[in-house]
Amino acid sequence: MINFDRSVIRQYAKKLNIPLIDLIIQLTKSSKRLGRENTTLFASCPNSEAVLKASIMAAKRANAPIKFAATLNQVDIDGGYTGWTQESFVKRVSELTDEIDFDGPVIIAVDHGGPWLKDLSTKNNWTLEQTMEALKVSFAAALFAGFDLIHVDPTVDKTLTPGRNIDIEVVIQRTVEMISYVEGLRRRFGLGRISYEVGTEEVHGGLADILTFRRFLDGLKKGLSEAGLSDVWPIFVVGKVGTDLDTTMFDPEVASELVEIASEYGSMIKGHYTDYVDNPEDYPKVGMGAANIGPEFTEEEYKGLMELAAIEEELYDNGKTGDRSMMKEALKKAVVDSGRWKKWRKTEEMNVDFDNLVDQRQEWLIKTGCRYIWTNHEVIEARRLLYSNLNNNDIDGESIVLERIISAMMKYYSAFNLINLNDYLMISSNNLIQEVK
Repeated sequence: MINFDRSVIRQYAKKLNIPLIDLIIQLTKSSKRLGRENTTLFASCPNSEAVLKASIMAAKRANAPIKFAATLNQVDIDGGYTGWTQESFVKRVSELTDEIDFDGPVIIAVDHGGPWLKDLSTKNNWTLEQTMEALKVSFAAALFAGFDLIHVDPTVDKTLTPGRNIDIEVVIQRTVEMISYVEGLRRRFGLGRISYEVGTEEVHGGLADILTFRRFLDGLKKGLSEAGLSDVWPIFVVGKVGTDLDTTMFDPEVASELVEIASEYGSMIKGHYTDYVDNPEDYPKVGMGAANIGPEFTEEEYKGLMELAAIEEELYDNGKTGDRSMMKEALKKAVVDSGRWKKWRKTEEMNVDFDNLVDQRQEWLIKTGCRYIWTNHEVIEARRLLYSNLNNNDIDGESIVLERIISAMMKYYSAFNLINLNDYLMISSNNLIQEVK
C-alpha cells in the first residue's frame, strides 16, 4: 500500500484506531467548545492533473487538510476519464505531496459509489447484478489502494420505469449490503478502519424531505446492527441544501435542520454542488461537515488556458512564436467528439447539432465538458505546445493556470475557517494521545 500521507495526524489516527476523517471531525468539534470557529472540510474533485496539483499546493498554502472526492467516472480500475486507477491515483498523490513538500493530512475518497452512477454501466445497460458486482470490484480496489472513505450511494435504479423514485427501503438494503461487503474485506485482510458517507443530494434519491431523511437514518442504523456492524456508522450524510448544477445559493435554514437531525445520529451533513456558491461562509456557521467542489475548478482551468491562448495569439501576431497550439479548437473538437456535451442539452436542443447552438451555449458546454477530455491526445499536445510557446517568451503558462485554480480553492479554505487548521489538529491529537495513555 502506497504511503501518500506522511502527516503526524494520520499517525495519531492509527495509534488511536480511529479513521483519519473521524479523528479530524472529532477534533474540530472539540475546537468549537474551546472557542474556535466551526470548520467545514474542503473536498476537491480531482478531474485533472492540474486540479490535483493545485489542490495540494492550496492545502500547503492554507496549512490545512485536503480531501479528494473521486467519482468512479474519474478514478476506477479502467482508468476513468482521468487515466487514473485507484492505485495509480494514490501513487500520483504520493508523488505530488513529495514534490510540493506537503506534510499535512491527505484524505482520499470514493464519491458517489453506486449502481449505474458510472456512465459505462448506463451506456451498456448493465443489469442490477452486473453493476453491483462491478461496484464491489471498484470498492475493493479503493480499499486496497488505501482510500480513507467510501461514499455509498445506491439511489439510482435503472430497472424502474422512468419518473419513478427508488423505494427508500431498497436504498437502505443496498447501502447495508455495500458497507457489509467492504467491512468484510477490510476485516478479513486486517486493514485499518475507514469512514463512510451515505445519501445523495439528487431528488431521485428520495432523501429530499425530512421524514424520509429520518426514515433512512433509522433504517440504516437498524440494518447495520442486524448485519453485525453496530460499530460502523457514516461520518457524513449528503444533504440537499439548495445547491445543484444550476443553482449557487446555499440554504442555511434547510441545512441547519438537516445538520441538527444528522447530529442526533452521530453524523455530519456533507454538501455537494458547492461550485461558485454565493455564500460559502454560511457552511461552517450552520455546522456543515464538508463540501465538494469540482466543476468550478475545471472551469477555472479552462479560463486559464483561454487566457494563455490569447497571449499566444498576440505573440504570434508579433512574430514571437511559430506554430500556434490552437488550444480552444482542440478542446472544442475533443468535447464534441466525446459526445459528453449531450448530457447537458436542454429540451429544445435535443435535435440541434453542436455548431448550430448559440455561441454562449457552445462556450458553456465546452468549459463544462472539458473535464472529460483533458487526457485526449490532441488536447495534451495542444497544451504542451501552448506552454512551450509561452515559456520561450519567458512566460510560465502552467503556473498561471495553477494559480487561477489555487485562487478559487483558497476562497473556500478561508470561508470554511480552515486556514492553519493543521497546527490545531497537531496539538489536539497529541493531547488526545496523552489522555489515552
